[in-house]
Amino acid sequence: MTNQNLGTDQNLDFDVLVIGGGVAGLSAALMLGRARRRTLVVDSGLPRNRFADHMHGVLGHEGTAPADLLQRGRVEAAGYGVDFTEGLVTDLREVEGGIAAVFENGTTVSARAVIVATGFRDELPHVPGLAEYWGKAVLHCPYCHGWEVRDQRLAVFATSELSLHQAALVRQWSNDITLFAHAIAPLSADSVQPFQARGIQIVNSEVVRVEGDGSSLTAVHTADGAVHAIDALFTHPTPVLNDRFLANLNLDQNETPFGTFPSVDFAGKTSNERIWAVGNISNPGANVAMAMGAGAMAGGAVNGMLVEEDFDHATHHNEGADMSLEDPTTFWEDKYAGSDRVWSGNPNRVLRDTAANLTPGRALDLGCGEGADVVWLAQQGWQATGVDISETATSRAREAASGAGIADGEAIFVATDLSAWIDSHDGAYELVTASFFQSPVALARTKVLTKACSLVVPGGHILITSHGERPPWASPGHGPSHFLTAQEEFDALALSPQQWETVTVEMRAREATSPAGEPCELVDSVVLLKRL
Repeated sequence: MTNQNLGTDQNLDFDVLVIGGGVAGLSAALMLGRARRRTLVVDSGLPRNRFADHMHGVLGHEGTAPADLLQRGRVEAAGYGVDFTEGLVTDLREVEGGIAAVFENGTTVSARAVIVATGFRDELPHVPGLAEYWGKAVLHCPYCHGWEVRDQRLAVFATSELSLHQAALVRQWSNDITLFAHAIAPLSADSVQPFQARGIQIVNSEVVRVEGDGSSLTAVHTADGAVHAIDALFTHPTPVLNDRFLANLNLDQNETPFGTFPSVDFAGKTSNERIWAVGNISNPGANVAMAMGAGAMAGGAVNGMLVEEDFDHATHHNEGADMSLEDPTTFWEDKYAGSDRVWSGNPNRVLRDTAANLTPGRALDLGCGEGADVVWLAQQGWQATGVDISETATSRAREAASGAGIADGEAIFVATDLSAWIDSHDGAYELVTASFFQSPVALARTKVLTKACSLVVPGGHILITSHGERPPWASPGHGPSHFLTAQEEFDALALSPQQWETVTVEMRAREATSPAGEPCELVDSVVLLKRL
């Protein structure tokens, strides 16, 4: 990626994830790429208008093939650093500071914001011939296709009350119009009169088949045995939203004559502050031009939200509350070097209770700090390795191990950035542990934990103990606005149930003492998993 700037949050894989590579998604991605946002477009390769040979009513692109426009859009967006991947998203989950997308193959990608542009698929009535001519002579939008079939024998196949409006529109392009009204019959006299006045023939018998010559329609057959000569047919298919991956988010919905769609504001923002929905996924009547405009509007709006968030982060940093934009190596080295000792020197209680029931083997401690957990594990017979970004922290950890009489090789400490180290590390461990592996500065936490799971041998365990709630003494605006629950922590790992056994996924309260010396209660999330 080329889009790197101080406005990005390296805790997550991308600034924005765009789900859907049609015109709405590409238009949003183009805006975001030009705004220097780390953007990934996920494309299933099945745009709704793939059945049409040409687009119409799109200024500057009249008669262009839809596939050509999409290819040009991809090249343009890629020129601004936008990344692309093929695949299907099956689930979206809220994670700390953003949204995680789970793919069909089980992998996950996280981002600060998501733009959904997956549209819908058209479900045609089950009448022989309709699907064969869909996008050629069976059409849905007179503005998109009316000119090409002007003054021909046109028909409207009614599927709902909306078809009355469609028939009235189609009359603008031809004097020879037939309305097949079986699905909405019987029509009232008041409904019929305006159509008769405009010369529209109404047929109430059920359509049983349409036929053509390979490119145009020639006839519609009805249940009464009649054959109606036509050249093209308009109909309203049933829109089936490509939105199953949104189910867990419980977004507000909007009832429309076309069905139920996510409720959005003028820029496409849903009821979730980090999710936008644009194009046909939120506006069933949007054509190519409208979808392009909606995508551009959403791209700008999402960047605007992220700009505000970047400024909030920077403001909190200046107040000493949130340092998410600071270099992590500098931050943690300054933190340790600026104090004689940062942590208590006591091993984590959850780790002690868990490891006490395990057979010692090889252990890896992520973000080991000054080494209390690694020293304790070595004392219990484990060959333990601790990794931390701070040279000062790991130096103190070695001193602690030496002072405890731990032999060389029984407690190993590595000073490095875990994000890079774990990508190239191929060790195997009976226990991987992360105790309060959380940070106010940039940290690819989910990526590190997910990779760490792959280092666990069959029969081994991974233990993740984290802050589950804001400390009671913390002021509003101090630290993260959301701490993952144990279930959210578990979900973010997206592990296969065929490969992992869930031992513990729970929130635990513990007694503690506040900085002012007052007793209080803290809540931790605990996730313990066993590799099968």
